[in-house]
Amino acid sequence: MSYPVEKTDDEWRAELSRDEYKVLRKAGTERPFTGEYTDTKTEGVYRCRACQAELFRSDTKFESHCGWPSFYAPLAEDRVEYIEDSTMGMRRVEVRCANCGSHLGHVFEGEGYGTPTDQRYCINSISLTLEPQA
Repeated sequence: MSYPVEKTDDEWRAELSRDEYKVLRKAGTERPFTGEYTDTKTEGVYRCRACQAELFRSDTKFESHCGWPSFYAPLAEDRVEYIEDSTMGMRRVEVRCANCGSHLGHVFEGEGYGTPTDQRYCINSISLTLEPQA
């Protein structure tokens, strides 16, 4: 797949920390309840940590108590891409940044949260940076 932002593996390794690289480029997962944005209530825009593309707004973030930041919708559907993921012995939908292909997390639906979309974008904090609203 090609993306607007493309870099070699060596370039990504040079720009990202070891943990960022593991999650963003190798589809790893940070431990639950350890990410910097899990409980953040700051208003603003969440961007891809790898390429700074705007992905989510704080007004779609909600408390799911799952251990990772949860959003009920991306900023716009063209900001993310969805990949069928059958690892871990289950069917899941991986969410990636549509600008650089970095792994963000997974999206789940039908869990009964009282959100407008009935979806939970379960996103790794380490995949994001928060630009506070001015």
